[in-house]
This record gives sequence, C-alpha cells and structure tokens, in this order.
Amino acid sequence: MTGANGDDGDDVARAPWIPGPRRSADDHADLTADLTAASAADRGEEPEEEKSGVEPEPEVPVLTHGVLKSLLGAWALSACSTGETRAVEDHLTACAPCADEALRLRDAVALLHEDRDLDLDPLLRSRVLENCLGRRPARIPVPDWVTPYDAETARLDALLRDIGESEWHAPVRLKWYEEDRIVRRKATVAAVIGHLFAVDGLVSTALGLDDPLGHGTPELSPTERTEAFWTGLDRPPNRAVRGPWREQSHTLIRTVSFAGRGVADLTVTYKDFALPLRDSLLERAFECWLHADDIANAVAYPYAPPSGAHLHGMIDLAARLLPAALANRRRTGLAAPARELVTAGTPGRSLHLEVEGAGGGHWYIALDSPAAVGSPDRAVAQVAMDGVEFCQLLAGHISPQEAAAGQDGDREAIRDVLSAAASLSRL
Repeated sequence: MTGANGDDGDDVARAPWIPGPRRSADDHADLTADLTAASAADRGEEPEEEKSGVEPEPEVPVLTHGVLKSLLGAWALSACSTGETRAVEDHLTACAPCADEALRLRDAVALLHEDRDLDLDPLLRSRVLENCLGRRPARIPVPDWVTPYDAETARLDALLRDIGESEWHAPVRLKWYEEDRIVRRKATVAAVIGHLFAVDGLVSTALGLDDPLGHGTPELSPTERTEAFWTGLDRPPNRAVRGPWREQSHTLIRTVSFAGRGVADLTVTYKDFALPLRDSLLERAFECWLHADDIANAVAYPYAPPSGAHLHGMIDLAARLLPAALANRRRTGLAAPARELVTAGTPGRSLHLEVEGAGGGHWYIALDSPAAVGSPDRAVAQVAMDGVEFCQLLAGHISPQEAAAGQDGDREAIRDVLSAAASLSRL
C-alpha cells in the first residue's frame, strides 16, 4: 500500500505494520501473572512490577536497509534478539518491498514440520498405479494367467536391487528331492539368477524368441541347461546377470500379452515332459518364488510368500500334475501298484488333499490312473497341510517324512502321494 505523509510534505511509500512472530500464549505465557496482580489490587497492595519498576525498553540498534533485509529470514524464524526484532518491525512499517518479503517468509515458515515422517506409504505405488490405470486403462493388458509370473519376477528384482555387490557372491544352499532322497548343492546368488535365466529360455524358444544359451542349442532338460550356462561362462557369474534375466522376463510378458488368446495353449517342452504355456509360466513363477526365498535366506532379507490367489494357482497346478507323477513312480517301482483300474474319465480311488491358509482349498487326487477322475465319493485317505509347507514339499525343501501333515485313512496312499509331490522338485 502507498500513501502521502502530509507532515513532511514528501510522498513516502508506507507498508502496514506486520506483527512479528509471537510465541503461543498457551505454551509460554505466565497465566498466573494477571491473577496475582488482580489479587494484590484487591488487597490494596502495590503490584510487583510497580515495586520493582518497569522493565527497561530494549535497545534498538540503528541498522542499514541491507542489514535489516538480511535479518528477515531470522525474524520470520523468531531467531532475532529483542532489539533486532524491534528494528526489523519498525523498518517493515516504512518499506513495502521488505514487508512483502516478510509476509512470504512467514508463510513459508508455516509449512515447515520438524518431525515430519519422510517414509513413503507402502501402499502409495499401488494407489498411484490403480489411479493411472483407472484414468487410462492399458490397451494391451497382461493376461490373468501371466500375472503370477509378472508379480514374482518383479518381487525378486526388487530384492536384487536392494542387495550390495558382495552379496551377489553369498552362498546359497539349493536342495531338491531326487530318487527318494534330498540332494544338496551350493551356488551363489548370481548363479541362482543364471539358473532362472537359463530355464526361462525354454519359454523364450517356445515363443520363437532368442535362446539365452545361443542359437542351435540342442534340447536339454532344465538341469542340463543350467549346467551348460554355468560352464559356458568365462568367470563366475556376478550382478551383471540381473540385466539379461530381467530383460528376458519383460520380453516374455510383453510377447505373450500381444500374442492373443491362442498362445496360452502353446506347448513348452522340458525334454522329459511338456506343459502348455499357461501352466509353464505358472511353474516358472513358482520356481522364481522358491529361489527368491533361497536368496533371501542367504542374505538375511525378509521375503513373503505370493498372494493367496497366485499361491492357489501354483498348488492347483501341482495337484493336476500329481496323478501323472504318481503313475511315473509306479512304473519305476517307487510306488505301490494300482489297486482298481477304471475307465478313463470315471471316478476312481482318490486322496483328499486339504490345503489350509492363504491360497488353500480342496483337491481330490486320483490314485490308480492319471486318466481317472478324483472324487470325494471315492476318497480313501485325507491329508491336511498348510499351503506354504505344501509348496516347500513340492520344491523338495522338506522330505515327505518331515511334512507335518494331518493324515487320515489309507497310509500307503498318503505315503505315495506325498512322495510324488516331492518328486516334482528339481534343480
């Protein structure tokens, strides 16, 4: 604001007086002072301040405009002495530019929070993505049957991003179930990622993409592909393997998303067996989770199981593979012979598999023939297990004898199914 000073005849720009920062009366005022003074007056006594005399006015220094302007920040933070505060406030009533600057600084100070928590909300990312997709849905969405693989590769990549250079060489103890015994092998974090990279190449070649082992690689089992990848390196694997592995997983997801519906039934060959692409990516998600858990244990990193829906899909895949695995063990003499052969597609003797916890459910496993249909009416045994523990059995991390299962019914059938579940594991 501007005005004319009629007393001296000069036109001087004047600013409204801005009160300085004041402490909160609730926090700092002596609320008993007024009551003491009032009580003394009622008794006809002289107030304390009159007895001791009025406090002297603070000495106001004479400062130049530049110095006063430099004190505005300290004034806004209540960091000036009493005399400096009075000098600044007197100056603000006469200098419009400084008064405007003082107002801006006071507003800025109000935005400061000394104890503000700088940690991000853990749900912020999901809310941002949900909001973005709600405003602009993806033109080519990722199919539902691909999301477990997408989620598990992303979770493992987040783990790898957090670990240090030296932890890439941390020892990882791998184990699986083979010929009715647990097999152990030592590797490193980088070697495990190389293993996932090599075996995911089976899906890549099925889609017509590049094979990480190179063009012209003969048909190999997952274990043979891993050994070929490890022995083909000039030096022990290090963190450099993360980039190719993650790029390959992105390429797989992108290719499948653009390919359309028919691609789900494309066959992926594992040399000794084959799976449709839909089940193959679910199997790769399962192995990605289990090896991520191996890595997390090696580097003392907290790692949670998959979501309930994804875990349910992984258990369902295993339940569908169990009749064939049981029949294969029976052909090699590792399981009891079939008792009742039935026509394909009809109910046969079954084991009721009850999986508890997240991702759980009820499955009926045909015991005598892969072509038979599991049926609750023909159930001769029941096994109840926690979902994560059942997956540990499928991975060969625990033996059938170590599985803490609730068992009821035909003991032979229970032993054969639990052993068949463990036999699904491999490196």
